[in-house]
Amino acid sequence: MTAIDFPDDLIELERSAWDEIQRGALTVPTAQAVHEAVAAYAEEAGLARIDVEMGLKRIVRHPETEQAD
Repeated sequence: MTAIDFPDDLIELERSAWDEIQRGALTVPTAQAVHEAVAAYAEEAGLARIDVEMGLKRIVRHPETEQAD
């Protein structure tokens, strides 16, 4: 997959969701905000939503793999 240059606000939003997931406290508003932001970014960038979502999750949840690429 091609590296995507994610905006900082999108990364921070995913980090907030990941933190809530890890605490077992993911809220609907947080999940909705991430979903909408990912979809908007994907459309704006001309990318598949799933590629944006998976790439974003990868850099937030597994930052060590980004260093290897």
